[in-house]
Amino acid sequence: MRVQEKICSAEEAAALIQDGQTVATSGFVGIGVCEALASALERRFLEKSEPKNLTLIYGAGQGDGANRGANHFAHKGLVKRVIGGHWGLAQKLGRLAVDGDIEAYNFPQGVICQLFRDIAAKRPGTITHVGIGTFIDPEISGGKLNIKTTEELVQSVMLDGKRWLWYKSFPIHIGFVRATAADPQGNLIMNKEAVTGEVLQIAQAVHNSGGLVIAQVNELLDESINPQQVIVPGILVDKIVIAGIEEHQQTFGETYNSGYCSALPKDISINNSITYLKNNERKIICTRACSEIPDNAIVNLGIGMPEGIAQVAAEKELLGKFTLTVESGPIGGVPAGGWSFGASLYPQAVIDSPSQFDFYDGGGLDFSALGAAQIDEKGNVNVSKFGKKLAGVGGFINISQNSKILIFCGTFTVGGLEVETADGELKIVKEGRIRKFVTALEQVSFSADHAVQKNQKVLYVTERAVFSLIPEGLELLEIAPGIDINSQILELMDFKPIVKRVKLMPKYLFQ
Repeated sequence: MRVQEKICSAEEAAALIQDGQTVATSGFVGIGVCEALASALERRFLEKSEPKNLTLIYGAGQGDGANRGANHFAHKGLVKRVIGGHWGLAQKLGRLAVDGDIEAYNFPQGVICQLFRDIAAKRPGTITHVGIGTFIDPEISGGKLNIKTTEELVQSVMLDGKRWLWYKSFPIHIGFVRATAADPQGNLIMNKEAVTGEVLQIAQAVHNSGGLVIAQVNELLDESINPQQVIVPGILVDKIVIAGIEEHQQTFGETYNSGYCSALPKDISINNSITYLKNNERKIICTRACSEIPDNAIVNLGIGMPEGIAQVAAEKELLGKFTLTVESGPIGGVPAGGWSFGASLYPQAVIDSPSQFDFYDGGGLDFSALGAAQIDEKGNVNVSKFGKKLAGVGGFINISQNSKILIFCGTFTVGGLEVETADGELKIVKEGRIRKFVTALEQVSFSADHAVQKNQKVLYVTERAVFSLIPEGLELLEIAPGIDINSQILELMDFKPIVKRVKLMPKYLFQ
């Protein structure tokens, strides 16, 4: 079939989806999200109450925390089951999960990306160590998010005397994938997309499941694409929808930034390409964490607080001493933040997400810095669920379990914390209302026991204290000059850490 035979409107594409089918969607935050297709499907359901009881599967968080991305699927009756890597950006879906209105699973983003590939190859599923010891482990909760969710989609298996997790395969009937343009044969090019993600793997999985691959593009080309530039071959593409730029922004934060698809120009310094951090608690934390990065390291920085490490490194002209990567696929350059998270400015290379996670899972990361919302006495961390708030793990488990050096970054308390620095000392102007060092976690997103068994170096860096993971639990290593260890640290923890030889954090952090 030539491309003209595949072209249809978003409404016509949405009409092809039948009750009970499984739909896979590509995208990372707002990058590569099929906004036109998801919107059309939502309109069809609201107008006609069809299709019903879909299963939705996606890897990275897709949404803006309001209405875009996976939020279009958040209607009772439209979806029966959701298997998601990250839920925080699709808050409407998260509410359905927390309220028990849908079956809901949270699996690691990397596992879902790799599962698409295994479904395409008709393998029984993805067998991996990723998730052991966390709430995704079937010996704990199997990634199930509510009592309505009962089917075991992940199982423990023993191979050669070692325990692994088996995430089971299942057919996928519909694939929503996005590209920049299609050529006359329906081949897809992604030259203006910030990442390629897992579009090829979704297309292969859907095609080999006997389903329909629906591609959203912004442009039709008159001539064939150079074969080496084709990301998804036309033989895998069943329908093509041409979307306007309002539903095909490069990211949810930017219509188009050529720097996300370009090499570093010769006349630009990578250290001068981003703004510096203000002097506050975030800069203290990020500067202390940055000091742990080895020369020539391959690095991953999580969303939120850890993003600031790149800004600190730029200010100190250190970006040339290590290589920043993002789980979405970029290698090198400077990771973008906010609604453009997942892209990198002037990357050296951009590979697909499943390959990036293969590299991560095998121990390719020398250093990672991630956020931490709750930490317990053993050093376990929760980033995924807090009461009615469902964030999900995204790539957190793949990264945290497999990085050689792992730094958790976050303020000591949250909710109104205010600090000042002067003359090399830290002053707490106003204490945060909420403690982060607690006795019990709602979910274990990071398993301290698993890390200890692997002899992983793990630090917990705050603006006033630094802790280390040791076999006995959490050890207090450093405190900020000007901070009282009893009233401003120990009394604000729900447990007593191991205290042996405590030294001062470097004074330069508080100048």
